[in-house]
Amino acid sequence: MVELAHPEISLGRQCELLGLARSSFYYQQRGESERNLKLLRLLDEQYTRTPFYGVPRMTAWLGTQGESVNEKRVRRLLRVLGLEAIYPKPRLSDAAAGHKIYPYLLRNVAITRVNQVWSTDITYIRLRQGFIYLVAVIDWFSRYVLSWEVSVTMESSFCVAALDWALRTGRPEIFNTDQGAQFTSQEFTGRLLAQGIVISMDGRGRALDNIFIERFWRSVKYEEVYLNDYQGVLAAVSGLSCYFQFYNHQRLHQSLGYRTPALVYHGPGHDGGEVYRSHGSGSVLTRHRGDERRQNERLNQSPRNSL
Repeated sequence: MVELAHPEISLGRQCELLGLARSSFYYQQRGESERNLKLLRLLDEQYTRTPFYGVPRMTAWLGTQGESVNEKRVRRLLRVLGLEAIYPKPRLSDAAAGHKIYPYLLRNVAITRVNQVWSTDITYIRLRQGFIYLVAVIDWFSRYVLSWEVSVTMESSFCVAALDWALRTGRPEIFNTDQGAQFTSQEFTGRLLAQGIVISMDGRGRALDNIFIERFWRSVKYEEVYLNDYQGVLAAVSGLSCYFQFYNHQRLHQSLGYRTPALVYHGPGHDGGEVYRSHGSGSVLTRHRGDERRQNERLNQSPRNSL
């Protein structure tokens, strides 16, 4: 919108016309400090082990690791991670203005077939010098990863992009999410309602309402993320892409009778294709293919294949 080298209109005049303070034009958001990045890594790993720890326990645990930090900082960093303890508690926050909250519909419901229930969630993925957010859509019955996307912000566009790609594979009867603003937005829920999909949402502070994807995140963290030190976003995307191919097509699940998610979702004689992902923030949807030969070589060399 602002042209630095405009031949006729000065930079100050352009900012004035846009109603933008000139100082704001030059502002660059500061990233997290090295100390905070270390704390984020520690909190992410400990939450994966003990998701029932609230702010006081997390603060105390950090103290046992030699990290003297107050509860205010721990609370802020947990918000950055999008995490909260998973015990039932009073209503702590309201949905975004104008966003409708739907009831949880899956209590005591038997999951007996593919495309009966899909769900989605967001998790934090650490990088060597920062972090990104990862969203995925999975089928509850088969544990099949239908689509995924990454973003450097918590805006809803990358969640909508992942949903759009998942809906190219099939259509669930029920779609379950948490009450995050990304999933209660009209842009997200409108796509589901337009296709006649019933919406279900977890209760506040009840991550176990979405237990399948919570277990899936634990697998992603322990089997991929914590074993690698991603240099940057491209390295994370490459690593996650390989892992999701492995997870869908080669990882045997005890709960599935030691079959793969792809075999259960698509049935015998169908390789299931690839996991869908859109590039960028989700504003441009293109199929992410990757280098299949490179992915297969890495998967064949992975120690996970000996499991």
